[in-house]
Amino acid sequence: MHPSSHIFGNTKLGSHCVLMTGAVVGDDLSGRTVIGCNNIIGHHAVVGIKCQDMKYKLGDECFLDIGDNNEIREFTSIHRSSKSCDRTVIGDNNLIMGSCHIAHDCKIGNNNIFANSSLLAGHVIVEDYVHTGGPTVVHQFCHIGSFSFIGGGSVVSQDVPKYMMVSGDRAELRGLNFEGLRRCGFQVTEIKSLRTAYRKIFMPSNTNSMGFDERLSEVEHSEDLGSVPAVCSMLRSIRDSFTENRRGICKFRQWSSS
Repeated sequence: MHPSSHIFGNTKLGSHCVLMTGAVVGDDLSGRTVIGCNNIIGHHAVVGIKCQDMKYKLGDECFLDIGDNNEIREFTSIHRSSKSCDRTVIGDNNLIMGSCHIAHDCKIGNNNIFANSSLLAGHVIVEDYVHTGGPTVVHQFCHIGSFSFIGGGSVVSQDVPKYMMVSGDRAELRGLNFEGLRRCGFQVTEIKSLRTAYRKIFMPSNTNSMGFDERLSEVEHSEDLGSVPAVCSMLRSIRDSFTENRRGICKFRQWSSS
């Protein structure tokens, strides 16, 4: 711990953590900040302080839980939850580059890479092995599926399903994250099945033949594709985004032979 860094309030810091110059961890608030082992808190990062949600009432308990082996770089801010029944959570082995922001009640999984100035609004869920290009903005309550990629400069206002790549303002589906899947050890046969399923759902050769939901059902009941675990996982990720209180998925452009 550098002498110019500071720990406040009810804060539990695991072994072998490093706090760089100017880092601030914790706050004199009800609740607590818990940080696991082998984490690096970068220069002038601010972790575990009061959220910026106007609904937060001073005196309410608020929480932040961070796992192990995370690198949180310079000038990043990570806020506690907005209410006592929730918590902000960050898992293990994440790289959070400089000037990122993770707002109240976000749930971040494991092995994610957030490039510089990736900004997550409140209640965002990021699963595992997600990469963002910086700067990126993610709207509150969005859900970012595992193994997805968000292109630099994107504004994400709806869910990003598993395995997919999005970019733009507002972000649109740009296909599957093939390079990410290869790097994470997906087999060639799995990637081919995902590609076939994606094309059937989002790039139909005859756009007038079936609606979106019908195309999903066709893939779900396909003898070849419906039994592939990765395809089933992608389909479930898409379906879940259309359940109550979810935001739907990023828009996709219909493919046309013309």
